[in-house]
Amino acid sequence: MPPAAHSHDHPHSHVHTHSHGSAHRHPAATSAFSLLRLSVWQRLMIALPLAALLWAGTLWVIAGSAP
Repeated sequence: MPPAAHSHDHPHSHVHTHSHGSAHRHPAATSAFSLLRLSVWQRLMIALPLAALLWAGTLWVIAGSAP
């Protein structure tokens, strides 16, 4: 595929420079929330109430369908 031909000038530069300067390190990256980064106890504190809620809903549906 041939490159696109431009019939006009670009008033801006296509030079890409680092905004933090060459003598400085890159800023640290921030990580998004992840359940895998939580401790076992933190995951249990999330999972146990959800499991209890699911069981309560299941038992409610089973009890409600009985004649």
